[in-house]
Amino acid sequence: MTLFTSASVAYVHYLSFMICFGALTFERISIKINPNRQEAISMIAADIVYGVAGIALLVSGIYRVIKYGQGADFYTQNPIFWTKIVIFALVGSLSLYPTINYVLWAIPISKGKLPNVTPSLVSRLKLITNIELIGFGLIPFFATLMARGIGIDLI
Repeated sequence: MTLFTSASVAYVHYLSFMICFGALTFERISIKINPNRQEAISMIAADIVYGVAGIALLVSGIYRVIKYGQGADFYTQNPIFWTKIVIFALVGSLSLYPTINYVLWAIPISKGKLPNVTPSLVSRLKLITNIELIGFGLIPFFATLMARGIGIDLI
């Protein structure tokens, strides 16, 4: 049962990463000045999916480190692992700004109105989302380095 559980945790980890990346990509291509009601609701929904998948990614990652992966020492003693963690934390921190904006969009939508999405807000959201996508794109690169033992010899 341990092998199946380990494989399941790894699967949740990979799947949640893909869902995060997909939801974030959807947000990025959907950002526009003054979206209509359906577009704004879609952005809010995508951000909710992104958040839930991000939590699943974090929890499954923690389980992989402490119980189902190579062992905590393999990860915590590798600076490449900490690089991944820092990137994930930065991406997560950056995601707060768009999330707060999307939550604020729900207020006018709930009253039958549209959110006021200005060109400057769109520009900020695009920049932040681009940085998040780059960060998410780097995480698997560092994971492949780490899986091959790169970084262990840096200690």
